[in-house]
Amino acid sequence: MSFIWPPVLSAVLLVPLGVLLYRAIEGRRRRRAAALGGLGLAPAGRRRAQGIRTRIPLLLFLAAFTILTVALARPQAAVPLPRAEGTVILAFDVSASMTADDLKPSRMDAAKAAAKAFVGRQPAGVVIGIVAFSDAGISVLVPSNDQAAVSAAIDRLTPGHGTSLGQGILAALNAVAQAESDTPADYYSNRSPAPSPSATPVPPGSHGSAVIVLLSDGENNEQPDPLAIAQTAADRGIRIDTVAVGSAAGTTLDLNGFKVHTQLDAATLQAVARITDGTYYAAADATQLHAIYEHLDTRLVVKSEQIEVTALFAGASILLLVAGGATSLAWLGRLP
Repeated sequence: MSFIWPPVLSAVLLVPLGVLLYRAIEGRRRRRAAALGGLGLAPAGRRRAQGIRTRIPLLLFLAAFTILTVALARPQAAVPLPRAEGTVILAFDVSASMTADDLKPSRMDAAKAAAKAFVGRQPAGVVIGIVAFSDAGISVLVPSNDQAAVSAAIDRLTPGHGTSLGQGILAALNAVAQAESDTPADYYSNRSPAPSPSATPVPPGSHGSAVIVLLSDGENNEQPDPLAIAQTAADRGIRIDTVAVGSAAGTTLDLNGFKVHTQLDAATLQAVARITDGTYYAAADATQLHAIYEHLDTRLVVKSEQIEVTALFAGASILLLVAGGATSLAWLGRLP
């Protein structure tokens, strides 16, 4: 258990002072009772019964104030909570060709806008991770249900160099595996181990609780072969929905003095989607990305979360205060 305001716990030291004060007051009461007893006004048996009964309300009040002090420190506890959860990995092509402006204001800006619109429509049970790839794949944000953090990570994406669709898919597969594992989340890089090829293949698309959304112009000029890696994803049942960002006519880029013509490779993106039982979206249909969630089967998971339990301690202290007050009034005709 942890506390949001741990210094408040020092107030527990006031409890012994309260006990000393109570004993002083009670001693004065006993001396008065003894004086009355000497006059024959208070039977000895009654005095003993009252002595026993005075301790029970006192103990209830002491326990109540101690628990109330703990409540004021705002305790937190790790509580296992079940929730429906799905995993979406947004894999962004950040190669130099994504700076092309055949989609206004640029391919990358169009991809960012589509992704942020998708993120904003997702319920809290969907965790979203961000993977960026050019000639290598690297995770920018571990899967999270913090939509503000996801949108901020998308905004931070900047263009790189070459394009390796295969590395991007591998990084996304690693992100899915991490999101669904019981080990603590961490950052990933192109050094992350590739999914083991020895795993028993399952039907494509059968892993319904996770999906990879690949936003790219489809141009690939680096190893490994993206279709071979797509088959790895298919064997794991993970669907890849591809979003084509660019135009068939393309445009010419000036890269450090070199003229490079770049155009959409729709065929590769369609093949990746087909192999993995995913869906291919053209740039004009990017606003339809919300349909991805409609095909995302959430899974029931149990994860420990830090929950503030102040209300439980406060409720217990109130009950003890009421019990102490009731017993004191019933047995002694007064509060302690």
